[in-house]
Amino acid sequence: MTASAPRVAIVGTGVIGAMTAWQLAMRGADVLAFDAYGRGHDRGASAGESRIFRTVYKEGASYVPLLRRSHRLWRALEADCGRSLLTLCGGLTIGAPDEPDVAAVRRCAEEAGLPHEVLDAAAAAERYPQHRLDPAEIAVRDPDAGVLRPEPSVQGALDAAERHGARVLSYHRVEECAETAAGWRVTAEGQTHEVDHLVLTPGPWSPHLAPTSGIPVRARLITACWFAARDVPAHQPERLPIAIRRHPDAGFSCFPVLDGVAVKIVPHHLGWPELDDPAALPRSAAPDLARAASAAVRRLLPGLAPDPVRISTYAEGFTPDEHPVVGPLPGAANATVATGFSGHGFKLAPVFGQIAADLALNGSTEHDITPLDPRRFAPAAARR
Repeated sequence: MTASAPRVAIVGTGVIGAMTAWQLAMRGADVLAFDAYGRGHDRGASAGESRIFRTVYKEGASYVPLLRRSHRLWRALEADCGRSLLTLCGGLTIGAPDEPDVAAVRRCAEEAGLPHEVLDAAAAAERYPQHRLDPAEIAVRDPDAGVLRPEPSVQGALDAAERHGARVLSYHRVEECAETAAGWRVTAEGQTHEVDHLVLTPGPWSPHLAPTSGIPVRARLITACWFAARDVPAHQPERLPIAIRRHPDAGFSCFPVLDGVAVKIVPHHLGWPELDDPAALPRSAAPDLARAASAAVRRLLPGLAPDPVRISTYAEGFTPDEHPVVGPLPGAANATVATGFSGHGFKLAPVFGQIAADLALNGSTEHDITPLDPRRFAPAAARR
């Protein structure tokens, strides 16, 4: 690192901030990365033992180039940090053929020319008896999907960033970010730091940080439940893909056994309630949610004991259209924002870290992020 290296502060070291730190440090920037909690903590969205990676994407084919780049970057991070982070075990989207998410997945695969397979209920039951399908349902299989390990991913990216020269300041709550004539002044734990560029990756804390408080990101509560597998080998990644289930009785994400005991289920059909403050995250689930999750497992996952053996809660930042906010911070110079990933940003974190680093160092990026422009929520006059 040279004396003239640009100095960049990152606020928030969840997976997006961690990947940004890694990318910036590899390019020789002088990086300071701040977080109010520890590395890979369980208060935000970058935790929970497992996260989905998929290429056939219900959010649309426009994400496919980003997903492909992200896949390559996940492998590059594994090589850099010496950890296994991504296991490609395949992925299923299960539901009626006309269910919106099922139809969107098929449309994405066809538009982008992605490998995929459509199984009717009988074929799916033969290959994946862990799932119970109704006669008219189908399963769309994505062979390039898999499971990510969130806590090791965050820790691995930050460790790699440090090896490339970054300073990671855990347990340093940022008290103020003030724009200056030359850049930004960041105050954390009573100390001030002058930097050339500011990258804001606060996730569900966006409303509570002054520079991002005007961006419509709202914290929501996400609850995960683990159910013991009666036949553990049948529910491990070698035999059970990740799955997104859409059924009249339930909707959920399903993850193979990684802890040697249980399958993780994240219910979707009950909604994700808003949180006033992610710092006040409740640490247990409401009984109604646990009962509903149990009912879904009893109905649709016959190989699991129907009472959860573990429940955990997390906070995530959602935008009104449930697409991320990535780009220059509106109304400010020398600042980049990447937030509001709305429950589907983890898989894309390496490429969004690359994009944030591009913007911080060059002011532009080769990736098309026009649909993610932070100004899209502003009145039309303010976007001119």
